[in-house]
Amino acid sequence: MKAEIVVCGAGIAGITAVYHLSKLGIKDILLVDSRPPLTFTSDKSSESYRNFWPSQTMAAFMDRSIDLLDELALESDNYFQMNRRGYVYLTAQAGLMADWKQAADRHNDPAYALSPAHGWNHRPGGADFIDDPARIRAAFPFLNAGAMGMLHPRRGGWLSAQQLGMYLLAEAKKRGVRVVEGEITAVSHQNRIHSVTINGKTIPTRHFVNAAGPFLNKVNGLMGLSLPVFNELHSKLSFDDPLGIIPRDIPLMIWNDPVTLDWSDEERDELASDDELRWLTEDMPAGLHFRPEGGEQAQTVLGIWTYKQPEVQGTGHEVLAIRDSAPRAWHLPPPKFDSELYPEVVLRGLCKLVPELGAYKNRLKRPFVDGGYYCKTAENRPLIGQLPVEGAYVIGALSGYGIMGAMAAGDLLAAHLTGGTLPAYAADFAPNRYENADYMRRLPAIMAQDGQL
Repeated sequence: MKAEIVVCGAGIAGITAVYHLSKLGIKDILLVDSRPPLTFTSDKSSESYRNFWPSQTMAAFMDRSIDLLDELALESDNYFQMNRRGYVYLTAQAGLMADWKQAADRHNDPAYALSPAHGWNHRPGGADFIDDPARIRAAFPFLNAGAMGMLHPRRGGWLSAQQLGMYLLAEAKKRGVRVVEGEITAVSHQNRIHSVTINGKTIPTRHFVNAAGPFLNKVNGLMGLSLPVFNELHSKLSFDDPLGIIPRDIPLMIWNDPVTLDWSDEERDELASDDELRWLTEDMPAGLHFRPEGGEQAQTVLGIWTYKQPEVQGTGHEVLAIRDSAPRAWHLPPPKFDSELYPEVVLRGLCKLVPELGAYKNRLKRPFVDGGYYCKTAENRPLIGQLPVEGAYVIGALSGYGIMGAMAAGDLLAAHLTGGTLPAYAADFAPNRYENADYMRRLPAIMAQDGQL
């Protein structure tokens, strides 16, 4: 066996890489993973996408990715069930409202209406801003009256990540891509890549792509390389809503303010007396979000909240050094998720936003918690491009935007490998950007912009 290109990792990044490479006519491609495709992290996502980002670099990247998703939905008769409901951000902070007003195309538009629940084509673009609490409640009557401002970017929604990935993989296989279940234990190179070892067998190859997700630096180590990435555990909650409190046709809803959970006086005193749980009585971070999951007859709601966020200290090279040398506080496979604390915290947070959900306190039926690792850089931008070893490439550190950014990431990787035309954002995603003095000068500002939900 031999291959022109060997891609390590059959998550959404590796699959989009082989899809785009095979689309360019390269037939001799091997996709390798020790697990079945899409089963480690890619199938644990919230499956949402958006082009609304603070920086123009990330916005351009996501617009390209959504353009490619639109094309794919058209050719596949929307096989992966993409909708275009958008995201609705909510706040009671005057400063955020001022920023959102500047970002919006339409202000308090009297014709404001929700996007159709299904489909993606011929939907409104831009973003709507509303700062009239009565109008917000009219659009979303289940919300707490505390929402004072609302921003609704339209070019977003969600899709079936599993069906997207399997469609791309099936198309790649039609073009000759081979999938091998196994582990890559060696990558041989002198002046350039010349072979990999899979399941004890040496496979000659000229190109090697590291798409190993949370294993990115483990695989880099086979080439004597390391990149400044870290892995961060994220969870999501699925629960049933038999009372129909959350409408089935709404956008993804995000509360952009800190949240203080409601506890009884007795509960609060008990938590405050416990050093490990006192944080539950304090202000908790913004970013709590939820959406309906499934069709019109379904009852499932997804709730996502990363309320324990790691601290990032320093700027520039200092941050990269901290992130690169810090002990890895993660395990493979991911640890068993807390089946009691996380549902309790997320539900109590959601009750601040949707008071009627209080009906499920202490009697939430069939809650299910899962999640996966975000492989991240300090500034939360991906790593896509050539590695220091000739013939070696990386597509990774897609953080919490792997599903939404995968199509553009695979497209960019294929352009790097084949010598194609690179978009303007390519240099800011390349692994060698940390050797660029101008990029390092801009890094503190980039870190302030490119966040995540």
